[in-house]
This record gives sequence, structure tokens and C-alpha cells, in this order.
Amino acid sequence: MSQFVIGIVAVFVIFLFYSLKILREYERGVVFFLGRYQTIKGPGLIVLIPGIQKMVKVDLRTVVMDVPSQDVISRDNVSVKVNAVLYFRVIHPDKAIIEVEHFQQATSQLAQTTLRSVVGHHELDEILSERDKINRDIQELLDKQTDAWGIKVSNVEIKHVDLDESMIRAIARQAEAERERRAKVIHADGELQASDKLLQAAEILSKQPQAIQLRYLQTMNDIASEGKTHTIVFPLPMDLISPLLELFDQQVGKK
Repeated sequence: MSQFVIGIVAVFVIFLFYSLKILREYERGVVFFLGRYQTIKGPGLIVLIPGIQKMVKVDLRTVVMDVPSQDVISRDNVSVKVNAVLYFRVIHPDKAIIEVEHFQQATSQLAQTTLRSVVGHHELDEILSERDKINRDIQELLDKQTDAWGIKVSNVEIKHVDLDESMIRAIARQAEAERERRAKVIHADGELQASDKLLQAAEILSKQPQAIQLRYLQTMNDIASEGKTHTIVFPLPMDLISPLLELFDQQVGKK
């Protein structure tokens, strides 16, 4: 009798072991009844009928997945290596189990092909300077394709863009040429502004002859204040010396 009771207790314990499941707050269980999808359960204590009901656990937390480095040829025929990081989570556990086998592996493979496709449609300058736009394009395309699997792609970030040494040197030469071009443009703009100011000054001085004489005197004063011995040949305007010449001619005529 005692052995019979022990056997019943053992069977009951085994039944409980296989029928009772505990799911955490971030877990859900996709339950199948005789192979057919039945319901989604969790979190907490779950009771299953052994041999009749089967449950597959699904983690609802955000998954951070590295997308391996991909060899990509840009639209302007430059070979680059690009890798990224992908953030996604399961929204519908039933679709993630029923619609696709190994949804994480499927998402990883899809992310790799999408990364190559999107980056390949951009030129190198765009890949280096417009990462935010490329990230959004990849995220939107992935999210649209994984929607049927019950997966939400929340973000995609390109981490590294690796170039050949020859391409790095070419970019450096291009940047140097661009800096030289800007310097020449700035210098030319300065010369143009200076010529405009000189033209305005010349127009003002042409209207006021006395101003020219004052400018000559000011220049002579500046040279004399340097304190150095110089021999300077300084042109004098005729307007300044004409009165002196007329006075000299009058004196000579009187004699």
C-alpha cells in the first residue's frame, strides 16, 4: 500500500514538474495545443497539460545585435567596409515563432543585406557626412520587412566606415585643395573690398584738392617720425607749388 502511495506521489510530482512553468515579466509563452497555435501566456505561473500542450518562450526585451562588417561598393565606385549595430524587439511573440524560423538569425541576415543595399546607393561623401539619413533609411526598410515577423526595429547605427589607405590619402589631398581654394577666395574678396574703398577714397580726394595736399603732408610727417635717416624723393603736386612759381616769375619780371 505504501509503495502505491509513493508511486502516486511520484507521478503527481512529475506531472507538476512538466505542467507548471514560471515566466518572468519580460517573457511570454506561445502555447500550442496538439500542434496548433492556441494562445499567448505569461508572465507568472503557467499550467500546461503534459504531452498535449507545448510552450515556446519568447524574450520581449530589446536585442542589441552587431551587424558584421560588409564590403560595399558605393555609387561612385569606391570600395568601403561598413558595420553597424541594430536594436530590435519582439512585439508579437506568436508571429516571431510561427512566421519565421530563428527570428534573430533571420533579422541579422536581413540587416546585412539591407546595409549593403542602402549604403551602395550613396556616394562616398554622403556615406561619410550623412550617416543619420542612411541610418533612418536602413531602419525604415528593416522595420517594414520585419513587421510580418512581429519584430519592431527601433534603431540602426553605422559604427565604422573603413577605407583603403590610397583612398584616405586622396581624401586628405581633396581636403587640402578645398582649404586652399577657400583661402584664395577669401583673399580675392579682401582685395575686391579694398579696391572698392580705394575707389571711394579717390573719388572723394578728386573733389577736394586740398585734401590731397593734406594727405601729402601727413605722409611726410609719418616718414619723418620714424627717426631714421633716409633720402626720399617725394613728388609734389603742381597745385601746391604753382603759386610759388608764379610769385617767382613776377619777381624776375620786375627786375
